[in-house]
Amino acid sequence: MEKPILEVDNLRIRYGGASAEAVRGVSFTLGRERLGIVGESGSGKSTVGRALLRLLPGATITADKLRFGELDLLTLSEKEMLKVRGRRMSMILQDPKFSLNPIRRVGDQVAETYLRHFRCSKAEARDKALAMLEAVKIRDPERVYDQYPHEISGGMGQRVMIAMMLLADPDLVIADEPTSALDVTVRLQVLNILDGLVRDRGIGLIMISHDLNLVRNFCDRVLIMYAGRVVETLAARDLDRAEHPYTRGLLAAQPRIGGGRAPLAVLDRQLEWLEEKA
Repeated sequence: MEKPILEVDNLRIRYGGASAEAVRGVSFTLGRERLGIVGESGSGKSTVGRALLRLLPGATITADKLRFGELDLLTLSEKEMLKVRGRRMSMILQDPKFSLNPIRRVGDQVAETYLRHFRCSKAEARDKALAMLEAVKIRDPERVYDQYPHEISGGMGQRVMIAMMLLADPDLVIADEPTSALDVTVRLQVLNILDGLVRDRGIGLIMISHDLNLVRNFCDRVLIMYAGRVVETLAARDLDRAEHPYTRGLLAAQPRIGGGRAPLAVLDRQLEWLEEKA
């Protein structure tokens, strides 16, 4: 059996001075697959993703195991983590207009990833960046390379972010709501790009999302998070057969085209959900 890319056991995260943990006892493994993490805002989805990259300054992160390949992420120094971020593990953030530097040309920001992690000339990095921009279906990459972020559309900006995060050929990509700002057509194009990368390059992908329909149709497995805990884990194709009342409540709260006009269901939260394990 192939060894997992990522192993997480009893991950706990507490922000400085907080009375309660933001993430409590989260455990999962990730192979060369598409893993969805869903839940309401504040459930801890993005916090888990950022913890893997150690991008939570001021927070206390503990775990029985937090292993990425042969690396123990809990014991790596910040200098060692700099070699992991962007090179072996990368994160696609939600909105490119907040993630791209507005005063630097798009292509230079993409090429910087290659310059930082590989010994190469600026010309070589430019060629690699242009090839990756073309790989994420950007037409006329030479023109886009020299544009500033405000000169490109939201969909193109998201593809630029994907190109930037994938240029160094990482083993693990964390995509935090990568399609939330996109229209339906562009969203499908971006998902097809990510799907191709999982299949063709054999990477592991964590998809953080509120969109249950997206996760159902795109991911292989799903973790359902509530109040910092994983309350249910199941195959994405089985999402409609979820057993936990929280998961069923999320599904029932979705409006459906052609559905009835009655008010949508409201979650009936139970105190025991706070402590039970998946």
